[in-house]
Amino acid sequence: MIRLAIRVQRAQAELVLADLLELAPSGVEETELGEEVIEYAVYGSPGELPELPDLRAATGGALIEISTSELPDDWSERWKRFHRPVLIDAPVPTLPALYVRPPWEPPIERTNVCEIVIDPAQAFGTGAHATTRVCLELLLELAARDDRRGAVLDVGTGSGVLAIAAAQLGYAPVLGLDNEDESVTAACENAKVNGVEIEARRFDLRVEPLPWADEPSLVLANLLRPLLLELARTMPATPRDLLASGLLVAEVEEVIEAFAQLGLRERERRHRGEWAAVWLTAPGG
Repeated sequence: MIRLAIRVQRAQAELVLADLLELAPSGVEETELGEEVIEYAVYGSPGELPELPDLRAATGGALIEISTSELPDDWSERWKRFHRPVLIDAPVPTLPALYVRPPWEPPIERTNVCEIVIDPAQAFGTGAHATTRVCLELLLELAARDDRRGAVLDVGTGSGVLAIAAAQLGYAPVLGLDNEDESVTAACENAKVNGVEIEARRFDLRVEPLPWADEPSLVLANLLRPLLLELARTMPATPRDLLASGLLVAEVEEVIEAFAQLGLRERERRHRGEWAAVWLTAPGG
């Protein structure tokens, strides 16, 4: 196993991360190295890792150093320490908090908590990254005000964490879409571990029409800006609610404007660091 590390200037780190996630959609490890430097790392065999010219283009003027290293025998245990549990409190006492943890972490000793066990080995999205966390926060806000809990379409489902959380909160049916076979497999396996029913399919937003047979009341879209704009352009109808994440703060207004063409308007937004999510709703929603 090879570890490919990219060190960049902190001032431009979030912009670099957005580009790196397109090259390494399974996830990027992040480590702070002092006040001025952030290190991002991806893991895999040589043929699975991003090409160095692509990395240099993605990091641009923020790049300090790119290095590769062969991992020691205990790399799997060290990798586990990177994935930590996340607790997201509910906005009202009638809803449970969400506790997202990898399978090697023990259950939380607390009442009124919905646990979601996610194996991060195969697909991006464990709840720890800011894009997933702020989307989960907005999902709890929506569920607190939503008595209907209808169908959900999760575009870019990754590990399935958002789809599983929606199912745990009572939404049904839930369909997850992703263009990676590994993500489809991971989402199905994670749903089984968590005792919920979701369907997951391989899907490429850039070339396929959205499966819209049962019009969803809620669309979840934890995607980067170009795919969110593509979703706004190709969505065949207007859902009651849409949660869009994977955005840098500076990109939110552009995405809101794109979905406004469908009649969706901003109801609430959240941000954590440079990352943001927005809850959009249809009139009367």
